[in-house]
Amino acid sequence: MKTILEQLTEKFEAAFAACGYDAKFGKVGLSNRPDLCEYQCNGAMAAAKQYKKAPFLIADEVVAKVPDDGTFSMVESVKPGFINLKVSPAFLDRFVNAMAAEEALGVEKEAEPKTVIVDYGGANVAKPLHVGHLRPALIGESIKRICRFMGNHVIGDVHLGDWGLQMGLVIEGLRDRKPDLVYFDEAYTGEYPKEAPFTIAELEEIYPAASLRSKSDEEFARRAHEATYKLQNGDPACRALWQHIMHVSVADLEKNYRNLNVQFDLWNGESTVQDRIPGMLAEFEQSGVAYESQGALVIDVAEPEDAKEIPPCIVRKQDGASLYATSDLATILEREELYHPKQYVYITDKRQDMYFVQIFRAARKAGLVPEEVRLDHIGHGTMNGKDGKPFKTRDGGVMRLENLISMVSDAVLGKIEESHKNQGDSQIPEAEARETARKVGLAALQYGDLSNQAYKDYVFDLERFASFEGNTGPYILYTIVRIKSILNKYAETGLDVNDYCDEIRDMGSESEKALKLEMAKIVETMDSAYQELAPHKICAYIYDLSNAFNRFYHENKIMAEEDKRKQASYIRLIELTKRALLLCTDLLGMECPERM
Repeated sequence: MKTILEQLTEKFEAAFAACGYDAKFGKVGLSNRPDLCEYQCNGAMAAAKQYKKAPFLIADEVVAKVPDDGTFSMVESVKPGFINLKVSPAFLDRFVNAMAAEEALGVEKEAEPKTVIVDYGGANVAKPLHVGHLRPALIGESIKRICRFMGNHVIGDVHLGDWGLQMGLVIEGLRDRKPDLVYFDEAYTGEYPKEAPFTIAELEEIYPAASLRSKSDEEFARRAHEATYKLQNGDPACRALWQHIMHVSVADLEKNYRNLNVQFDLWNGESTVQDRIPGMLAEFEQSGVAYESQGALVIDVAEPEDAKEIPPCIVRKQDGASLYATSDLATILEREELYHPKQYVYITDKRQDMYFVQIFRAARKAGLVPEEVRLDHIGHGTMNGKDGKPFKTRDGGVMRLENLISMVSDAVLGKIEESHKNQGDSQIPEAEARETARKVGLAALQYGDLSNQAYKDYVFDLERFASFEGNTGPYILYTIVRIKSILNKYAETGLDVNDYCDEIRDMGSESEKALKLEMAKIVETMDSAYQELAPHKICAYIYDLSNAFNRFYHENKIMAEEDKRKQASYIRLIELTKRALLLCTDLLGMECPERM
């Protein structure tokens, strides 16, 4: 359905045209002075320059042409030429009731749904997830959900790092720890064991130790490179160990991503496309897209209008080895063949901005993707500690993601228990308290991250993120829980809203109208968040909506209201508020408990 802004703009475009002015000046926007009006049209100011006429005269003419059809309760021209607007309660009620009648709350979905690939994992096997993996996981999951909600076929791919030197390091690290394993017996010709010769805990010890050793032990580093080469060229023993590494690592990664409420549709990695690389590179050379430069194979991606130098994209090193760019281009080749997406979205650290400029240009130049396919890179900032540096543990190490989640969950659990104690409530069962703390703690992380523009760095502040007050995830969930509680109490009375009120009605409260105005913004909010791939816009919306509801709740009797018709209308209104909040929190990956 059309947004309120679209409907009001149509009326003012017609009014400007009726006065002999260009209709483009009729654009209506939200007021920047909500104390004076709800909406504004400032087109007379711009039109004055084109038509060499005082803006207040144009504004007066336009206001006189606006039809008195019940849309507005106020239309006034204010010098030097602003037009201030308030919509009528009847118009607003028609809009929110139309929202309530639709499952998607009036949000218009894609007329022509498309396939979208969202690449937002990037974890390396053999390594635990740490806080650096938080942002791409949360941002990517939300973008995936937003695109899917808008009607698209969305494929989320973890795109594992599973084919590089870390594999050789693990293999040689394991050799030194357990030299008697059959994988290291060159005379062995039997089948290799089906069970992995290590646990995830052992694997997570092996890799960092091997990586550190390779920096000072040249012989060990040589062995690791050799093992990587053997793996990538089909050595049976190395392949068998690699399969074990993959099985153990992926099982652990799935668990940890699941704890973040993040799910992938594909668990592919660099290894998935290795067989495509030789043919792809041969095609690049044959077509002339790529050429040799100082022994390496490169693709020029610079364009005449570039404001800064864009280096060539190297797709094969001097020694014949592939690079990340090689496998990323081969992955695009595979995705085009299998899925024919109309849009790609990559979520990585913003320091990879230049890399993705090169990849996207190389993909287009090589003809891997058609020109009409949209290629997006969402470069995210870092989560920092209060010192402004990337977040670390107290001893300066990189914090594991599961430890961060546990830390936030414990902080929320303490707040829940304290809240119940202060309010004199009976002790909440421990199992329920811990499950509630898990959901609320995760929401604290999700909202604390997603409420920032992706590109910006932000400071992780546990006390603020876990607070039940202010612009936080727990505050949003607490608002939903409050609404649920009211609706449950109303249900317990045995009353049926349909007996008293067939739809949301205007009951004359200022805070009631303010709540409806905030709720109505979901239509343009969702469109903007989708077009710009910007979850932070949904966060801003639900914070404003929660504030509007809580003001309405404090200023109006709901359960104590004696006028059953008014009460029923209020119940319908807060039910719609709950639907809007739950829809948006789900798109952010948040789960809401029944009580807090």
